[in-house]
Amino acid sequence: MYRHTQFSWAIMAILAWIASFLILATWLLGYNVVVLVFGIIIAVLACLFYGLTIEVNKEQQTLSWWFGPGVAKKTLSFDEIEEIKGVTNSLRHGIGMRITNDGWVYSASGFSAIEVSLPDGMKYRLGTNDQAGLLEVLSEKITSAE
Repeated sequence: MYRHTQFSWAIMAILAWIASFLILATWLLGYNVVVLVFGIIIAVLACLFYGLTIEVNKEQQTLSWWFGPGVAKKTLSFDEIEEIKGVTNSLRHGIGMRITNDGWVYSASGFSAIEVSLPDGMKYRLGTNDQAGLLEVLSEKITSAE
Protein backbone atom coordinates (compact mmCIF):
# COMPACT_ATOMS: atom_id res chain seq x y z
CA MET A 1 0.00 0.00 0.00
CA TYR A 2 1.18 3.49 -0.90
CA ARG A 3 -0.06 6.49 1.08
CA HIS A 4 1.37 9.99 0.88
CA THR A 5 0.04 13.23 2.36
CA GLN A 6 1.21 16.59 1.05
CA PHE A 7 0.82 19.47 3.51
CA SER A 8 -1.21 22.37 2.13
CA TRP A 9 1.25 25.16 2.84
CA ALA A 10 -0.30 27.37 0.15
CA ILE A 11 -3.83 26.98 1.54
CA MET A 12 -2.55 27.55 5.08
CA ALA A 13 -0.69 30.69 3.95
CA ILE A 14 -3.87 32.11 2.41
CA LEU A 15 -5.89 31.28 5.55
CA ALA A 16 -3.19 32.85 7.76
CA TRP A 17 -3.26 35.99 5.62
CA ILE A 18 -7.05 36.21 6.04
CA ALA A 19 -6.68 35.54 9.78
CA SER A 20 -4.28 38.49 10.05
CA PHE A 21 -7.12 40.76 8.92
CA LEU A 22 -9.35 39.21 11.57
CA ILE A 23 -6.76 40.00 14.23
CA LEU A 24 -6.56 43.57 12.95
CA ALA A 25 -10.37 43.84 12.94
CA THR A 26 -10.52 42.57 16.52
CA TRP A 27 -7.88 45.09 17.56
CA LEU A 28 -9.72 47.96 15.86
CA LEU A 29 -13.32 46.97 16.63
CA GLY A 30 -12.95 45.10 19.88
CA TYR A 31 -15.04 42.00 20.49
CA ASN A 32 -17.37 41.43 17.57
CA VAL A 33 -19.55 38.36 16.95
CA VAL A 34 -19.17 38.57 13.17
CA VAL A 35 -15.37 38.60 13.41
CA LEU A 36 -15.49 35.67 15.86
CA VAL A 37 -17.74 33.60 13.57
CA PHE A 38 -15.51 34.34 10.58
CA GLY A 39 -12.48 33.28 12.64
CA ILE A 40 -14.19 29.99 13.51
CA ILE A 41 -14.92 29.39 9.81
CA ILE A 42 -11.23 30.00 8.97
CA ALA A 43 -10.17 27.54 11.71
CA VAL A 44 -12.58 24.86 10.43
CA LEU A 45 -11.29 25.31 6.86
CA ALA A 46 -7.72 24.93 8.12
CA CYS A 47 -8.65 21.64 9.83
CA LEU A 48 -10.51 20.30 6.80
CA PHE A 49 -7.91 21.19 4.16
CA TYR A 50 -4.57 20.73 5.97
CA GLY A 51 -3.29 18.32 3.32
CA LEU A 52 -4.04 16.14 0.29
CA THR A 53 -3.64 12.40 0.78
CA ILE A 54 -3.25 9.99 -2.14
CA GLU A 55 -3.52 6.26 -1.46
CA VAL A 56 -2.91 3.28 -3.73
CA ASN A 57 -4.36 0.07 -2.28
CA LYS A 58 -2.87 -2.95 -4.05
CA GLU A 59 -5.22 -5.46 -2.39
CA GLN A 60 -8.41 -3.65 -3.40
CA GLN A 61 -6.78 -2.37 -6.61
CA THR A 62 -7.94 1.19 -6.02
CA LEU A 63 -6.60 4.73 -6.20
CA SER A 64 -8.09 7.14 -3.63
CA TRP A 65 -7.50 10.77 -2.71
CA TRP A 66 -8.97 13.21 -0.21
CA PHE A 67 -8.34 16.44 1.65
CA GLY A 68 -7.73 16.55 5.40
CA PRO A 69 -9.68 13.94 7.39
CA GLY A 70 -11.66 12.74 4.35
CA VAL A 71 -13.17 15.77 2.63
CA ALA A 72 -14.13 15.25 -1.04
CA LYS A 73 -12.88 11.65 -1.06
CA LYS A 74 -12.78 9.99 -4.45
CA THR A 75 -11.89 6.36 -5.22
CA LEU A 76 -11.24 4.78 -8.60
CA SER A 77 -10.74 1.12 -9.39
CA PHE A 78 -7.69 0.27 -11.50
CA ASP A 79 -10.11 -1.15 -14.08
CA GLU A 80 -11.65 2.31 -14.53
CA ILE A 81 -8.30 3.98 -15.32
CA GLU A 82 -7.24 4.24 -18.95
CA GLU A 83 -4.01 6.25 -18.63
CA ILE A 84 -1.78 7.84 -16.00
CA LYS A 85 0.92 10.38 -16.73
CA GLY A 86 2.97 13.00 -14.94
CA VAL A 87 1.98 16.60 -15.63
CA THR A 88 2.83 20.08 -14.42
CA ASN A 89 -0.05 22.28 -13.30
CA SER A 90 -0.03 25.98 -14.14
CA LEU A 91 -1.26 28.91 -12.07
CA ARG A 92 -4.68 28.64 -13.72
CA HIS A 93 -5.17 25.21 -12.15
CA GLY A 94 -4.95 26.82 -8.71
CA ILE A 95 -5.06 25.04 -5.39
CA GLY A 96 -7.85 23.16 -3.69
CA MET A 97 -10.53 21.32 -5.63
CA ARG A 98 -11.90 22.74 -8.86
CA ILE A 99 -12.92 21.88 -12.38
CA THR A 100 -10.94 23.25 -15.32
CA ASN A 101 -10.68 22.60 -19.06
CA ASP A 102 -8.27 19.80 -18.12
CA GLY A 103 -10.83 18.08 -15.85
CA TRP A 104 -10.98 18.00 -12.05
CA VAL A 105 -7.96 19.36 -10.19
CA TYR A 106 -7.13 18.36 -6.61
CA SER A 107 -4.07 20.24 -5.42
CA ALA A 108 -2.63 21.12 -2.01
CA SER A 109 0.35 23.16 -3.16
CA GLY A 110 3.00 23.20 -5.85
CA PHE A 111 2.75 22.42 -9.55
CA SER A 112 3.74 18.73 -9.80
CA ALA A 113 0.81 16.38 -10.45
CA ILE A 114 -0.35 13.18 -12.11
CA GLU A 115 -3.18 13.07 -14.61
CA VAL A 116 -5.57 10.13 -14.40
CA SER A 117 -7.66 9.61 -17.56
CA LEU A 118 -10.82 7.53 -17.70
CA PRO A 119 -12.27 5.87 -20.83
CA ASP A 120 -15.22 8.31 -20.90
CA GLY A 121 -12.83 11.28 -21.28
CA MET A 122 -12.98 12.43 -17.64
CA LYS A 123 -9.60 13.48 -16.24
CA TYR A 124 -8.34 14.09 -12.72
CA ARG A 125 -5.16 16.03 -11.91
CA LEU A 126 -3.82 15.04 -8.50
CA GLY A 127 -1.19 17.35 -7.06
CA THR A 128 1.71 15.62 -5.33
CA ASN A 129 5.25 16.36 -4.20
CA ASP A 130 6.14 12.68 -4.84
CA GLN A 131 5.29 12.47 -8.53
CA ALA A 132 7.98 9.90 -9.42
CA GLY A 133 7.11 7.58 -6.52
CA LEU A 134 3.39 7.74 -7.22
CA LEU A 135 3.86 7.12 -10.94
CA GLU A 136 6.08 4.14 -10.19
CA VAL A 137 3.54 2.56 -7.82
CA LEU A 138 0.63 3.24 -10.17
CA SER A 139 2.38 1.95 -13.27
CA GLU A 140 3.08 -1.33 -11.46
CA LYS A 141 -0.50 -1.65 -10.27
CA ILE A 142 -2.20 -0.64 -13.50
CA THR A 143 -0.15 -3.08 -15.60
CA SER A 144 -0.76 -5.88 -13.11
CA ALA A 145 -4.51 -5.14 -13.12
CA GLU A 146 -4.79 -5.52 -16.92
